[in-house]
Amino acid sequence: MRIGGDFDYDSLGGGYAIHRRPDPRIAAAIIDALGEARSVLNVGAGTGSYEPQDRQVLALEPSATMRAQRPTDACPAIRGVAEALPFDDQSFDAVMAVMTVHQWADLDQGLSEMRRVSRGPVVVMAGDGDALPAYWLNDYAPELIAAERRRYPPIAELAAALGPRSTVRTIPFPIDCTDGHIEAFYARPERLLDPAVRAAQSSWGFVGPEVQPRFVEHLSFDLAAGRWEARYGHWRDLPAYEGSLRLIVGAGPGARRP
Repeated sequence: MRIGGDFDYDSLGGGYAIHRRPDPRIAAAIIDALGEARSVLNVGAGTGSYEPQDRQVLALEPSATMRAQRPTDACPAIRGVAEALPFDDQSFDAVMAVMTVHQWADLDQGLSEMRRVSRGPVVVMAGDGDALPAYWLNDYAPELIAAERRRYPPIAELAAALGPRSTVRTIPFPIDCTDGHIEAFYARPERLLDPAVRAAQSSWGFVGPEVQPRFVEHLSFDLAAGRWEARYGHWRDLPAYEGSLRLIVGAGPGARRP
């Protein structure tokens, strides 16, 4: 049963702990955005990726499958949804949400709840749909790129919802990124032929059943024939790719004013 949002993580989220491991360079950007916060709420926490290890963290996650994949030494996780956070106003020094807002049933309510319970920064990592068509995958699975663009909320709207002093920063994917986002394999196209890797990317759940086999056949042929290399081989030389990943940081209502 789907608890909320547009993807059934209870049924389809079994491989996330293996293929969506936090990347330390992305994690460093999140830690920096949290500032000096000691108590942190992670909303839509999933398997616990990017939760800081040196803070007092509480996780909120609706999916039992995702909660079950959390490491044994991870912080406590409770069942709940972003739209109805079961906490008093200004309960935490900071609140974070990593690649989850596009799953929420009511985005505005969820962001409002995050601001309500935070005394300080509200840190949101999200995808910018307008940046996705530049990725070479658009030539192999345009339906997937189009579906993701529909799912991702506009970055300007996220920033506006987090307050007038919010900031937006592009976070690059390192060439050896350990977090198996679809853009993380910009220089390793072979990895996207692995069905287990694709199973840990919710994007494929929003296209027709014919898209994946066609994608695998097309990309496999082009890699074997050298066609991908001829068109996109220079991507293998990029130390990082500035794709769709954005870090939006706003101040909670209890944050100090400059």
